[in-house]
Amino acid sequence: MQNIDIQACEHEPIRHLGHIQAHGYLLAVDASFRVRQLSTNLEELLASTAENIINQPLQSLSMKELKGGELVQLIQIAQKQGSFEGMTPFNVHIDGREYYLVIHLMDDLYMLEFEPKNEVLFPGTLQVLVSRVMSSMQQSKSIQELLERVVVEMKAITQYDRVMIYRFDEDWNGEVAAEAKEDHLETFLGLHYPASDIPKQARELYKTNFVRTIIDSQARSVAIYPGMNMETRQPLDLSQSILRAVSPVHIEYLKNMGVRSSMSFSLLYKGELWGLISCHHYDDPRLVDYNSRMSGKMISQLLSAALEFRKDEEDLSMVNRLWRNEQILFEQMQRDWNVVQGLTQKATTVLDISLASGAALLFEGKVHTVGKTPSESQILKIADWLKNNKVDTIFHTHQFSKVFGPAIDYRDDASGMMAIVISRQLEEYLIWFKPEVMQQVAWGGNPDDKQVWTDEAGRNRLSPRKSFAKWTQLVRNTSESWKQAEINTALKIREDILQIVTQKANQIRILNEQLKLAYEELDTFSYTVSHDLRTPLASIKTYSEVFLMDYGDRLDEETIPLFEKIVSASNKMSDLIREILHYARSGRTEMSAEPLPMKDLLYNLREELLVTNKNELLTIDIGETPPIKGDKTMIMQVFTNLLTNAIKYSQTAEHPCVTVKGIQTNEEVIYSVTDNGIGIDMNQSGKVFDLFKRLDNAKEYEGHGVGLAIVKRIMQRHHGKVWFFSEPGRETTFYVSFPLA
Repeated sequence: MQNIDIQACEHEPIRHLGHIQAHGYLLAVDASFRVRQLSTNLEELLASTAENIINQPLQSLSMKELKGGELVQLIQIAQKQGSFEGMTPFNVHIDGREYYLVIHLMDDLYMLEFEPKNEVLFPGTLQVLVSRVMSSMQQSKSIQELLERVVVEMKAITQYDRVMIYRFDEDWNGEVAAEAKEDHLETFLGLHYPASDIPKQARELYKTNFVRTIIDSQARSVAIYPGMNMETRQPLDLSQSILRAVSPVHIEYLKNMGVRSSMSFSLLYKGELWGLISCHHYDDPRLVDYNSRMSGKMISQLLSAALEFRKDEEDLSMVNRLWRNEQILFEQMQRDWNVVQGLTQKATTVLDISLASGAALLFEGKVHTVGKTPSESQILKIADWLKNNKVDTIFHTHQFSKVFGPAIDYRDDASGMMAIVISRQLEEYLIWFKPEVMQQVAWGGNPDDKQVWTDEAGRNRLSPRKSFAKWTQLVRNTSESWKQAEINTALKIREDILQIVTQKANQIRILNEQLKLAYEELDTFSYTVSHDLRTPLASIKTYSEVFLMDYGDRLDEETIPLFEKIVSASNKMSDLIREILHYARSGRTEMSAEPLPMKDLLYNLREELLVTNKNELLTIDIGETPPIKGDKTMIMQVFTNLLTNAIKYSQTAEHPCVTVKGIQTNEEVIYSVTDNGIGIDMNQSGKVFDLFKRLDNAKEYEGHGVGLAIVKRIMQRHHGKVWFFSEPGRETTFYVSFPLA
């Protein structure tokens, strides 16, 4: 079998290609304005070889009528403004032709790029077109209508033969969602393209450089000399370059499609790549003026904002409906202290908090179903699979038979599955099912139709496919994907079920003796900690400090750190003992409930935390602060722990931000604490409130895994709830709810 590098595109150095497109020029100069690298097509303008130009002062160069001293002045002007983006492009003349000069700073080098002016549209016309696009966005009633209006206007601005909006799915395959084209061209609307067409590193680059233009796929690129910066021994980073050349694989891809020129604008949703505005031109090279491209960039950014607003607006309607139904389910369970009746035997059932077509509740040894589901024996096998795969909190998939082969036998009812764990030990689960949705997916060519070629190093690689003729594939064993709102609501109902189970268990299960024994052991432990551990620990610390003070000058360099470690370890142990005592007392201390002025309490707490935190960029925003009723000391412990955690785990963010706000409903007051920190893997969410449990990504931070356990114990004593939602690497929100009655 041939050894084929199927990920060749993923590893191409597209940021460091070492070439630019042939229609422009590039100079890279250092802080002292000496030339470090340049495009070799400048040799003709500078009447010298690239080798002789390297290390020359920029002031000494003359690009025909454009003098190097003028370029230095332009860089200095932009430096004084503190930003190149706001100052460029500059208008310059080279060899009798007008050029745009774009300057940006990359890796301590000033990159000067010269691109010919080519004003296709008069500025007044361009302004009218941009205004028309903004008006179209406002008038659009749906996301699809919005996309369709934008492609028409973008075609007018760019005057490309075809303009498409290309939308990515969760596997990074693309679909042409909207299109405006010349009448003689075959439509691409609705066609799908595999993720390999735009590899991962290219998608990442689209998140930082929002505009990409390829003037002529048939033109030879121009080399940058030298290939490596002589000082840094690194290639020139062309991430932000407007002239960056094109990888050979992508050039072949464009040629196979018959595309002469292309241009793309990034569309982002919450900081991630949602899609592209993709423009194709076929018969001749196409240079869209820099200002026109920037107008296109502005439109793409406006469209990104509009997409985010519209999508959030559409999602919010569903979220509100699911959350209202979730609250009804909780009230139904609470009314009769009966989980089964509350979830499956009332007018509102578990089906009403998702878009599923069936659900099964495995509880207290029985299976209860609603809607279209697999058989009871099949459901029991699913539960056994969940237990064996050690699902802790939640699992979901829209291709169930891929992970659980027997599911193919009931794909009509359960091609998609989402399950929450009530108790893995008791094999109690709540499972939702979605039916198979058979799809005829039209691809722009067979995505597997790629041929093998051998590169200069003798490696076998896959080349882009040759044919882009419509190729239809029947997709089976797949359901509609689970939306984030469904997942969040499932996690919320899990917390409600666990609360009901716990409260019911206090009444009907044989737990009283176990609880008494646990409290007695906790009392004994607290006494031991406070009397038998704290005193000797304090002695160890004190004697070590005295020894260092009195005899430190006589100790060698290896001994002193040992005593310092004893002092440090004593401090940490003292902190842990204090936290354990807080945890013990939070379950036994008498409560004194009173109305609490949350605004004053939270503002005072914010001031204390900001004073003690060394990060000057940290902000703590406080929104609405409805009053609650509770024990003041305990409630302050709750918010202190939540805010301290939020600050600690967001300290690596560029601008750490913590937000606290409350809302009041007819039944409860809900406070949320949101941070933009490292986030939590929801697959580990079952550990978050356990005593002494720390998550994998939090082990490098100080802590003992006690704070959130204290929060949960205090909330239980207030008959409230605590839960959270998180997106790893983006944000985490903890919620605490206090009943009004």
